[in-house]
Amino acid sequence: MKKFYGQDIYVQSVGVRSDREIDGFSVAVCGEIGVEIERHRARSFDEMEDWGDDLSGFDLIIAMSPASLRRAQELTRYYHLDVDYWPVLDPAGLGETRADKLVAYRQTRDQIVERLIARFGPPRDPAAPV
Repeated sequence: MKKFYGQDIYVQSVGVRSDREIDGFSVAVCGEIGVEIERHRARSFDEMEDWGDDLSGFDLIIAMSPASLRRAQELTRYYHLDVDYWPVLDPAGLGETRADKLVAYRQTRDQIVERLIARFGPPRDPAAPV
């Protein structure tokens, strides 16, 4: 999101679980399009609340799995939030070889890029991949 649309939008990556370490295949395929995520850490919704993030300050949650959709919909009972559901391929565990795994991760990355552009328009950053 930041690569495509700059710093004008406040974005947080949140998961249903706190997966503190980012998958190496994700790092590799995002790096291919100039998105550096090796220092990125995803937090859970609960961690965000525990750390003082005001979830009522967010306008939109984009859920990418059925579990994250359920959790986001629970939050709409307490906060005025819009929820978009973007079901994308979960590449974890797919493929036998490194090359096969990279293909699956690229498919997921590309699905997310397509959804970003469809929802938010062309990237503002001229260096962003399309």
